[in-house]
Amino acid sequence: MKKVFCAVFAVMAGFFLIAQGAAGADDLKIGIMVPTTGSEATYGKDMENAISMAVKEINAKGGVLGKKIVTTTGDAACDPQQATSAASKLVSEDVVGVVGGYCSGATLPTLKIYGDAGVPFVIAAANSTKLIPANPGNAFLINSTGSDQAATAVELFTKKGYKKLAIVHQGDGYSEDLAKLTREKWEAAGNKVVAFEVVNKGEQDHSSLVTSIKSKAPDVVFWTAYYADGALVIKQLRQGGYTKQIAVGDGSNSPKLMEIAGKAAEGVFCFSNPTVEYLPAAKAFSGDYKKSFKQDPGPYSALAYDGIYLMADAMKRAGSADKKAIMAALKATKDFKGIAGSISFTPENTLAISNFVVLVAKGAKWDLYK
Repeated sequence: MKKVFCAVFAVMAGFFLIAQGAAGADDLKIGIMVPTTGSEATYGKDMENAISMAVKEINAKGGVLGKKIVTTTGDAACDPQQATSAASKLVSEDVVGVVGGYCSGATLPTLKIYGDAGVPFVIAAANSTKLIPANPGNAFLINSTGSDQAATAVELFTKKGYKKLAIVHQGDGYSEDLAKLTREKWEAAGNKVVAFEVVNKGEQDHSSLVTSIKSKAPDVVFWTAYYADGALVIKQLRQGGYTKQIAVGDGSNSPKLMEIAGKAAEGVFCFSNPTVEYLPAAKAFSGDYKKSFKQDPGPYSALAYDGIYLMADAMKRAGSADKKAIMAALKATKDFKGIAGSISFTPENTLAISNFVVLVAKGAKWDLYK
């Protein structure tokens, strides 16, 4: 009886594996790499939601190449070590492509992993220029780079007549890169960077930073890191008596910055990728997102949504799920119409035209600065 049972079990297991293989053959598996835990999990979950919504729409229209898209998520947690684990997980699951990438510092070490595996990677948010030389050729950035953001910042500061700039970063791949790029462009324009400070992630007491900045009397303080810590820096700067302009980078583009900083955030400038509030093409997307998830879409939702549609479009143009063919199609992308704008790539696989806008905090929300 034992032998008979084992034989029957083996046959059933074989049928199960065959069935599983047949089901897999009918799907196109795409990886999502975003932070779903940690201080930036709000952004990551928002990106994952937007991608899931796009996948549902694509599948409802017949999928891609006659197959449905399925997704699997790797939690990057905005941590380089965890991001490499997430990337390895996605590669081991034999995804045909990956969409995501939020924190540049965490995205950076995954480029080699995806590159070695030949997996096409559409990077929806991360935009440090450090990603460019590290890119084996398989990654495509659909958010403008830190260089474009620094240029936007310098242009605004110049128009406002500022001369003395203080820059504060956190030493990670994203914020340090943006800080250095801004310093270079600002000084090249004949202006002074009177302070170039670094603070630790999660630090609570910024009194020494406030004292140092006040003593150097900058016309504007530029925080280049993320909102969770940036809100506290802004609040303590105001409490410490700094009354002049404060600006933040796109990593701080969140209503939570205003929630944490309160009235101290009023009038703060933010350099941002295009958000749904100011995108006519995103009106339907915004309504559907609210209906699906009972909340407003976040600042990187439109880019994440465009990212998965771009990946699907590349597969259609390639006429194949072959990874090399998909990469070639992505490389050849010209004027792909996304809700966040048109997508074409430079020879370095970066977005050809800058998408940055200037926002200003008014009444606990961001408004487009005219």
